[in-house]
Amino acid sequence: MDCNQVLVSKVKRVIVVFTLLIAFLSIKIDTFAQVDSAVVPVDRAVARTAEAVSGEHGAEAKHGEEKFEPTKVIMEHIADSHMWHLWGHTSLPLPVILYTNGGLEVFSSANFHHGEHDYAGKYNTYRLVEDHVKVVGANGAVDETVSVLDFSITKNVAAMFVAILVILIVFISVAGAYKKRVGKAPKGLQSFMEPIIVFVRDDIAKPNIGHKYAKFMPYLLTTFFFILFNNLFGLIPIFPGGANVTGNIALTFVMALGTMIIVNINGNKYYWKHIFKPDVPFWLYPIMIPVELIGIISKPFALMVRLFANITAGHIIVLSLISLIFIFETLAIAPVSVAFVLFMDVLELLVAFLQAFIFTLLTALFIGMAVEEHH
Repeated sequence: MDCNQVLVSKVKRVIVVFTLLIAFLSIKIDTFAQVDSAVVPVDRAVARTAEAVSGEHGAEAKHGEEKFEPTKVIMEHIADSHMWHLWGHTSLPLPVILYTNGGLEVFSSANFHHGEHDYAGKYNTYRLVEDHVKVVGANGAVDETVSVLDFSITKNVAAMFVAILVILIVFISVAGAYKKRVGKAPKGLQSFMEPIIVFVRDDIAKPNIGHKYAKFMPYLLTTFFFILFNNLFGLIPIFPGGANVTGNIALTFVMALGTMIIVNINGNKYYWKHIFKPDVPFWLYPIMIPVELIGIISKPFALMVRLFANITAGHIIVLSLISLIFIFETLAIAPVSVAFVLFMDVLELLVAFLQAFIFTLLTALFIGMAVEEHH
């Protein structure tokens, strides 16, 4: 084979990959530069109100030169929202579902007009304040005495549904391929997913649970791929990515709660004997029993915090590196910032797999401790 031809082919591949990376980073920087459309109009309205009250006509000019606040912008990007930002000032409205004293209210977040207008519902008038729905009183001010339960389909919830839909499509396709190709070598998507499924079975479930592993494989596979897909979607800066699903502590809490329930429901008599009647002198029971009971909660709590903290920290670091360009207000820092962002994105890709693996591994370990037979 002509070595020169091979070299030229490899150079072309490197150029294509480099071009795609530059395009990816430019999209991310452009997305970051756009201030959250649900918050900025409220700030402008507040600024105009302050100007009218104070009578300082020069405030509008000063407001146009508003200082960049990295903390505020970063927190807005990793927080949940009632609308899904697409590009510029374009956002995808999401359903707002509220349970009030009067009853259930359902409407679109588009009625808030990016936070610029109040919405007069059936029972109350509502305002979007820092992406939280508040009830507006008769005097036009927010009435904190009236509380509402917010069950809205937010950006994180919508992104979670997208990830679930993709998981269903992938695994229904893979299951169909197994039915059609019984006894044959895997092909296509099936050949890509099978090594990962076998990895979860042979390297996570079997070593930690033992011969009872098959009973818990559906839960372990669901947990692994749900975390993995949401982590990967979170690295995509544009729709349908960009949501911080696994960096939301409410979601990690529910997943950890599911693990705690499964572990304790399947715990055998030796598991509970170790908690309520440990093999220690009886005078140590007042110390050991509370410690073991706390351990029932602390183990899933560690799962919850680990996933939440690692994913959120990764997003914050990437956004902080990008914000250096706007803090120094010069393109001279851009090459350094982009280089570090590129490194962190590759590292975050590894973390996406690693956190799915760790959560599933520890879940299998806790289950194995609960179902282990006494020797």
